[in-house]
Amino acid sequence: MEPFPHDRIQLPRNMIENSMFEEEPDVVDLAKEPCLHPLEPDEVEYEPRSSRLLVRGLGENEMDEDEEDYESSAKLLGMSFMNRSAGLRNNASGYRQSSDGSCSVPSLRTMVVCAVVLLIAVSVIMVIYLLPKCTFTKEGCHKKNHTMELIYPLATSGKRFPWAKTRLPSNVVPLHYDLILQPNLITTKFAGSVQITVNVIQVTWNIILHSSGLNITKATLTSAGWNQAKPVEVLEYPVRDQIAVVAPDALLVGQNYTLSIDYSSNLSDTYYGFYKVSYKDEHANKSWLAATQFEPLAARSAFPCFDEPAFKATFLIKIKRDEQHSALSNMPKKVTIPVAAGIVQDEFSVSLKMSTYLVAFIVANLKNISKETNRTLVSIYAMPQKLGQVEHALDTAVRLLEFYQKYFHIEYPLQKLDLVAIPDFQAGAMENWGLITFRETTLLYDDKTSSAMDKKLVTAVIAHELAHQWFGNLVTMEWWNDLWLNEGFATFMEYFAMEKTFPELQTDEEFLKLRFKTMMKDSLNASRPISSVVQSSEQIEEMFDALSYIKGASLLLMLKKYIKHDSFQAGIENYLHNHSYRSTRSDDLWDSMNEITNGTLDVKKLMKTWILQKGFPLVTVKRKGKSLYVQQERFLRSVESENWTSDASYLWHIPLSYTTSNCSSILCPYAYLLDQKSATIELQEEVKWVKFNADMNGYYIVHYAEDDWNTLINLLRTDPFALSTKDRAHLINNIFSLVGIGKVSLLKAFHLLDYLVKENHTVPISQALFQLSLIYDLVEKRGMPNLAARVVERVEKLLGSKIDQQTWTDNGTLSEREFRSTVLAFACSHHLGNCSTTATKLFNEWKASNGTKSLPTDVMKTVFTAGAKTDDGWEFLLSMYTSSVSEAEKHKILEALASTEDVRKLIWLMQTSLEGDLIRAQELTHIITTVSQSLPGHLLAWDFVKENWEKLIRKFHLGSFAIQNIVTVSTFQFSTEAHLLEVKTFFESKSEKISQLRCVKEAIETIQLNIKWMERNLATLQQWL
Repeated sequence: MEPFPHDRIQLPRNMIENSMFEEEPDVVDLAKEPCLHPLEPDEVEYEPRSSRLLVRGLGENEMDEDEEDYESSAKLLGMSFMNRSAGLRNNASGYRQSSDGSCSVPSLRTMVVCAVVLLIAVSVIMVIYLLPKCTFTKEGCHKKNHTMELIYPLATSGKRFPWAKTRLPSNVVPLHYDLILQPNLITTKFAGSVQITVNVIQVTWNIILHSSGLNITKATLTSAGWNQAKPVEVLEYPVRDQIAVVAPDALLVGQNYTLSIDYSSNLSDTYYGFYKVSYKDEHANKSWLAATQFEPLAARSAFPCFDEPAFKATFLIKIKRDEQHSALSNMPKKVTIPVAAGIVQDEFSVSLKMSTYLVAFIVANLKNISKETNRTLVSIYAMPQKLGQVEHALDTAVRLLEFYQKYFHIEYPLQKLDLVAIPDFQAGAMENWGLITFRETTLLYDDKTSSAMDKKLVTAVIAHELAHQWFGNLVTMEWWNDLWLNEGFATFMEYFAMEKTFPELQTDEEFLKLRFKTMMKDSLNASRPISSVVQSSEQIEEMFDALSYIKGASLLLMLKKYIKHDSFQAGIENYLHNHSYRSTRSDDLWDSMNEITNGTLDVKKLMKTWILQKGFPLVTVKRKGKSLYVQQERFLRSVESENWTSDASYLWHIPLSYTTSNCSSILCPYAYLLDQKSATIELQEEVKWVKFNADMNGYYIVHYAEDDWNTLINLLRTDPFALSTKDRAHLINNIFSLVGIGKVSLLKAFHLLDYLVKENHTVPISQALFQLSLIYDLVEKRGMPNLAARVVERVEKLLGSKIDQQTWTDNGTLSEREFRSTVLAFACSHHLGNCSTTATKLFNEWKASNGTKSLPTDVMKTVFTAGAKTDDGWEFLLSMYTSSVSEAEKHKILEALASTEDVRKLIWLMQTSLEGDLIRAQELTHIITTVSQSLPGHLLAWDFVKENWEKLIRKFHLGSFAIQNIVTVSTFQFSTEAHLLEVKTFFESKSEKISQLRCVKEAIETIQLNIKWMERNLATLQQWL
């Protein structure tokens, strides 16, 4: 799944009762534990006292781990014995000391007591060690295969629910689903029936599976050995979205059974499950469609199923619909038959073996264009009035599909591939096998209103979702703790495929910017390992973040550069071939890589240090003659005192790369594997300078000794192009990151930026503007307008000539066009030069033409923003927003509307988007992000979040990417103790589940870091400016 990509890093994609779960421990730090295997998130989950039941006796489907029972009992008994011994020692009445210091002989009573205690102790030991097949618990001895007292929840009927875990048991597995659905777009309800063929792995009386919000009306069970279907009891436990089907007879090992369930429900009014969407048709009439979004946990709200990624099965889907609508699903349509007056049924071909979260179906009135490639029919679907905006997507999808098939040496296995633009869709896109769904802005491209960056966005999202057809669909992670195997790989392949297929888009530069932003998130103490223990729905939702996507992709890039491209490609081919139609863990990937490296490098040993530890290393380099002294520690933006030191237990195996002043293009960059805390690298000759982490292909930050920093700063001033574009941007990023932890002075970072007067490339300038904008935002939001103005003056001094050179056109390379958009947007927002005057003039001309005059697409948003500063301009833009059919244009208009400083208009925008009628709720995150950037808006955004919190988490789900983003953007500019207390108090006043969300912890830590940054650097900033 592609998270909503307007700001992929606040990243960076896609729930129940309060505080019902015990908190799972974090993954252990790698160097602290010799065992590097991730913890299994399959622990028993204890429910609140009000919803649990103590049951004695035999328990169906329970763990039979006698060793664990034994160990726990022994510890319990040992504690009791020690406490009693301590009590005896404290009383100390058995022995008495005489006045001369000698011990008197113990009394007869004392000796008897001691003998009894000793006899009891020996008896206990004999019971524990000598009785065969006995598990000792607090209730006594339980012989093998007898279950200790267990805690079972209560079903809604009041009966005992026969399963006590969040994860489903593995004693019954699904093989095939026959699913019939009939959505009614008038009543917005749907009816369904499902027949699930299951195979029994272990004898049981119960089938445990998922169901959420479904009204089950009938359930039966059949078997080849039974004469007829037998009715079964269905117990429901909605806290965990589980149902238990109680069989009339024992279900036997190796036998197949068919479970049939009839049910009904409402189409969802959120963005999850089988949900309804309203839209205006080509005649401006309100219409409805129904679409699905099942990842990660919502298939269970459309049909009862085994809703975990490892439970793969085949699916036969039938959709009953009004004959004026059309239906799509994962597989090609096989036949359509009439079933009632005005109602037809579409039957689709049986699917390949896949996970439930990849099942998809749509009922709507859509139009499409198609093209065949390599026996696969590729089609792009959209609203009829927007069909003219799909040509770019079709061409892009065909080219990328051909590239992936050649690169992986595995053909796309389906006969068709549909890409569908959904009018209201929260995520950026969703990789459903054969039926990929998109937000309209990520699939539609309009030559008249889409900018160069819009084109790159559409291409990137298509590349990401097509990569998922192999990484995620063909081979799927076993559980959500390894989500990065899906998303990290799809993100890596997205940029790699675009670099090979569309080199003119220069997407490697975008990937670099995202790595910089992700490392900001990953440097917080609230970060997590990319392979993390997850169990609750909120924890699973929170896995869809920048770490799974961008950090995962960054680690794959680092590995590819280290083991070289051919070995990397062979390794992933091996992985895909070995595990097709199966589920995997991270180790399966590393094992496939090790088969290729064949003992020359232990990829598993190297990469486990990166996926099982949170954060990343700081590599410090000291140069002395021909020797380079390097050492590593964890890079952590700490809120602790100045004398805080990094946790010494962290250790990574770091594939270092570096260039020098004497580097030849054949040998550069040099490589060295740092797998210890420190090491010495010997150069063949002395050099003038050395630059580590060539092109920032490694996931680490570099700090240099004072002299080496001065040398690199001087190099940028005298000969900046001796370093690559990415290396120049990397130095800017690293030095400001080091300012944040007090390793480098702010003054030195500003001295480095002085070279920008000679810079001519987008990436370094964009990184400099990003860093200076962070500083500007902090001082402006602190109520220091004069100091904020001086920051802008400094930028104008460095970049003023480049701003003046920009033309208001769409001419140039894509990099030049992006640069124009960036610097003109900055200049107009801060009233530099004649930028605002030119933008206002262009807006007035466009308004006078009633929006028909063509504007340069790359500066369109800047022009709209200038126009939105007046009441007339704002109202005109709003009217154009409601009538435009170009999603690219509407997106730019909306951002301009949210840039006003009129408080009433800002409140109206956020509230209207939350209601989801005039402005769709899918836009709310984007609106809050834009509103929070202005001085009055950042407080309004936070107030809006507080006042509407319950509505927000109902609409977007707790832990979802939308909620993560909303929490982050509404708080990240605070830098006072008062705001820190306010944010803490607000979230603590909610449930413990909410206060423990990772995004909440990150928000609080970010405010603390902002406070510390201001304390450390404010005086220097005032002095320098």
